[in-house]
Amino acid sequence: EFANDTRFGLSAAIFTENLDNALKFALEVDSGNLNINGGTQFRADMMPYGGLKDSGMGKEGPRYAVEEMTEVKMVIIHRS
Repeated sequence: EFANDTRFGLSAAIFTENLDNALKFALEVDSGNLNINGGTQFRADMMPYGGLKDSGMGKEGPRYAVEEMTEVKMVIIHRS
């Protein structure tokens, strides 16, 4: 409850030897990223990185950034 009591949700971390507790926390925390037994600064470029709530403007990472920061538009040219 304390971890979710903020308007931001970029990254969270939990340090524990109990994997069940860590996975329970992962399901309950409102965060775009969660590190178990590691700091919040970890980022893997090929994975979607970004927050929830008022954190950021979508997901980053090669494929995810393109999806978040562009709009698809179909343009048809009829030539006679």
